[in-house]
Amino acid sequence: MDVTFTQASGLQDSIYGNVQAPIQRFIEERGEEFERTSALELLFLMGSTTNFGDMLSSMTAMDGFDPVGELGEYPTDGMAEGFQKFLPQEVWKNSFSLSREIIEDSKIMDLRQKPAQFTTAYLRTRELFGASMFGAAMNGAKSMQFRGKSFDVSCADKEALFSKAHPSIVDEKFKQSNMFSNAFSKDSLNRVESAMQMLKGDNGEELGISPDTIVIPNDPDLKDEVFSVIGADKNPVNAENSFNYQYGRWNVIIWSYLNRFIKPGQKPWFLADDSYNKLFGGAVWNDRTKLEVRSSVNENNDANIWRGYARYAATFFDWRAFCGGGMAGGDLLKAA
Repeated sequence: MDVTFTQASGLQDSIYGNVQAPIQRFIEERGEEFERTSALELLFLMGSTTNFGDMLSSMTAMDGFDPVGELGEYPTDGMAEGFQKFLPQEVWKNSFSLSREIIEDSKIMDLRQKPAQFTTAYLRTRELFGASMFGAAMNGAKSMQFRGKSFDVSCADKEALFSKAHPSIVDEKFKQSNMFSNAFSKDSLNRVESAMQMLKGDNGEELGISPDTIVIPNDPDLKDEVFSVIGADKNPVNAENSFNYQYGRWNVIIWSYLNRFIKPGQKPWFLADDSYNKLFGGAVWNDRTKLEVRSSVNENNDANIWRGYARYAATFFDWRAFCGGGMAGGDLLKAA
C-alpha cells in the first residue's frame, strides 16, 4: 500500500516520538492485507493523473486494408472522434487521534486498533465507492448518491453502464443492449456470453470481445448456480455426457460489497472482458494523490492527530466491457 507519511517538526522528540513508526507500520500492514481481497484492480482500469480532471475520449474504427496489387498506392484510412467524457478529481479526507494518556499508559490495543481501523476505513470507502457505481449501474441508474454527494456514473454515450439502448456516435438509429433479465443458468450464461461477443463498435465493426469473468454478489444460491454450471466438465443440467464448454473458462469474482446496493429479491450478475476493459477503459479509476497521512500534536489538548488526505475519481466509459444478466427491466434473451 502506497502511503506518504509526514510528521510535524519536533514530534519525534515529544512524548509521541516512540509510537510514530509502529503506527505507520500498523497503517501499512492493514492496507496490504485489505488490498489482497479488493475487487477494484480486477474491475477497473487503474491509472494515475496529475490533472484536476481528465478528458476521456475514443476513436471510431478504421475501415481496413484494401487490395491494391503490385506497386499500388497506399489508401488513406480515417477515424472519427468517438464519445468523450470528463472525469474530475474528488478530495477525500479523514482523521483520528490518540490522547497523551493512551501513550503514557501504553494501551497497546488502542495504538494498534485505531490506525488499523483508519486504514480499513480508507480502503473500505474506495471499495464501497466502486461497488456503489456498479450497484447503480445494475439498477439502470446514470447517477448515484455516495456519502451525501451525487456522482455521474453514466458512460461516455450518456447511457447507464447497463442499458437496452446504447447509441452509436455514427448512426443514432443503431442501438445495442448489454442489459438482460435472464436469471443465471447454463442457458443464460451461454446466451449472455454470445450477446456480448456480438457487440459492435460505432461503425458496426466486429470487436472480438471475449468475456472471461463472472461477477456476482455474495448470494449462496447464486454462488451454487454459478459453480454448478462452470465447475462440471459434463452437462450440469442432466445426466447427458455432452461436454460442458463453460467448464474451466471463467474467473469468478464474488463481491460482497455489491450486496448492500441490490434490491430485495434481485440476483443480478454480469460478465466482464478484462482485456477489453484494460485496453479501452470500460471502468476507469484515476488516482491523483495516493493516501497522504500526516501526524501532529494538538496544542490545546496534547492529542496526537493523524490526518489522511487523498484524491481520486472513477467513472464508466466504454460499456462494451461488461454485459449484465438478472437485471430488472433488461431484455430477455431466448431461443428464436
